[in-house]
Amino acid sequence: MLPNFLKPEALQRYIGIMDHIAGRHFSSGWENKDQVKVFPLCKNYTFWIASRLFVSVEEPTEVAKLLEPFNVLASGLISVPIDLPGTPFNRAVKASNQIRKMLVALIKQRKVDLAESKASPTQDIMSHMLTISDENGKFMHELDVADKILGLLIGGHDTASSACTFVIKFLAELPEIYEGVYKEQMEIVKSKAPGELLNWDDIQKMKYSWNVACEVLRLAPPLQGAFREALADFMYNGFSIPKGWKIYWSANTTHRNPECFPEPQKFDPARFEGSGPAPYTFVPFGGGPRMCPGKEYARLEILVFIHHVVKRFRWEKIIPDEKIVVDPMPIPAKGLPVRLFPHKA
Repeated sequence: MLPNFLKPEALQRYIGIMDHIAGRHFSSGWENKDQVKVFPLCKNYTFWIASRLFVSVEEPTEVAKLLEPFNVLASGLISVPIDLPGTPFNRAVKASNQIRKMLVALIKQRKVDLAESKASPTQDIMSHMLTISDENGKFMHELDVADKILGLLIGGHDTASSACTFVIKFLAELPEIYEGVYKEQMEIVKSKAPGELLNWDDIQKMKYSWNVACEVLRLAPPLQGAFREALADFMYNGFSIPKGWKIYWSANTTHRNPECFPEPQKFDPARFEGSGPAPYTFVPFGGGPRMCPGKEYARLEILVFIHHVVKRFRWEKIIPDEKIVVDPMPIPAKGLPVRLFPHKA
């Protein structure tokens, strides 16, 4: 069901919505401020888009109500599974139940709206899940729909907010890279009529900006890696791995392997020109048949974010050597405070 909703053809319809929400986000959270904390703002941005596209919740107060328990859930997502009061795991379980309740209420209301033609079957993922049956004509149960949407909301905002935060960090540290992105984005700004929203053609012109974003994802992959199971016995680096063993593949070490990426510590967007890195060396979205279905969705929301932030500001980091913590995504320890310098009109 998901690939239909997240393939490029379907995503073209969402660019205007993402652009509209980005505009509201920047005018309420960034403009007329001397300094901001980037990470919490990025979370608000990506969650706002996910809420709108997955469950048609767009009003900031409603989005904030959903986001609060999500932050608790995210902190306990990859924690030690000890279900005792006060542990991150226990708090996350409680938060997820709270979110399910909210989602089930939204689902019940949507069923009524669909029956009365007040909602459209194609307006978002929730409608899609409620109106599509499996090959036996069975529809998904309300709790199943809530569970799937819960997973999507986590996948659809947590990783992207980490990526957007690191884009800001690297552009602050590398003025010459910022210049290239700024030049490309301003050409798009000049080609638009006042108030005209971004479209698919504009996104296709953001080649350099996406190369920069890919290099950010290489050096700071939001997902550190994932588990797989060995389908057959095999040898790796002199070690024998038996069939059935769990394997952890690491995006981080793969991305810093000098055999795959010469001078791996150097920030170089040119690595992604032409056909780009060899298959299975650049894996922020995984690889193979179980690759992240949200790859194109993430590309759009990251590029729309870059467009909006770069056309408005330059910025500098307030804490020059801020530590990075991994919980479970990499995030700057103090949320990446920056000083903003709006462009002169």
